[in-house]
Amino acid sequence: MRRVKGFGSGTVGCLAAALLLVTLSACQRDGSGSAANGDGNAQGNGSGDGSGGAATTSPSPGATFLAPGTCSSRGRTVFYQVSCRSERAAALVLSRYDGPQAQGPLCPERTDFVLHISARRPASDKTSRENGDGAVPQGYACMRNLEAPHPGDPGGGGGPRTIVGDCVRPSRQGEVKETACDGSGAHAPQFTVTAAVRTRAACPSDTDLYVQLGGGAPVGCARRL
Repeated sequence: MRRVKGFGSGTVGCLAAALLLVTLSACQRDGSGSAANGDGNAQGNGSGDGSGGAATTSPSPGATFLAPGTCSSRGRTVFYQVSCRSERAAALVLSRYDGPQAQGPLCPERTDFVLHISARRPASDKTSRENGDGAVPQGYACMRNLEAPHPGDPGGGGGPRTIVGDCVRPSRQGEVKETACDGSGAHAPQFTVTAAVRTRAACPSDTDLYVQLGGGAPVGCARRL
């Protein structure tokens, strides 16, 4: 898969007292990116529009909010950090990074959606600690649903990345959008990403479209269906 161009982003949350707000970045629907077929460069997009949401918790002093291995509940507008054993647990944190997503590491493959965490320094260092000094840095958490659906799986039609096994369709001149390979999405798939390589020259001879994936193998080789 690749890092997508122009990740979807939600509204900016804030931290008030012990309330930490985060926004949900598109991972449930197909997204957009730039592309060109033939010998052109294609950038598929694995992130969709998603829906705005917020998460709130009161972590213990020095604890990291939405640390890897923790879980969150899921609602239309609010996301809470909860025990993974809770019946309210809906998604698992695969990884967590500080800073803007556009400038940070790629989320793991099969990430279903991304939560963006706003930066804030609490009025009191005794509440909502993130790094032990009371400051909550801007960051993002890569999330995977505990139960299906998993749009970040190969062919799932969503997630913040495009990976081998995903399908895309032309959106407009120079752009493609990811869509479900099984045809269950609003648009039929037209290309499937068959390989991820370092250079175009390494793609199979039957490659019809090059998709920018990012990471160590940034070129996606896509074949027309």
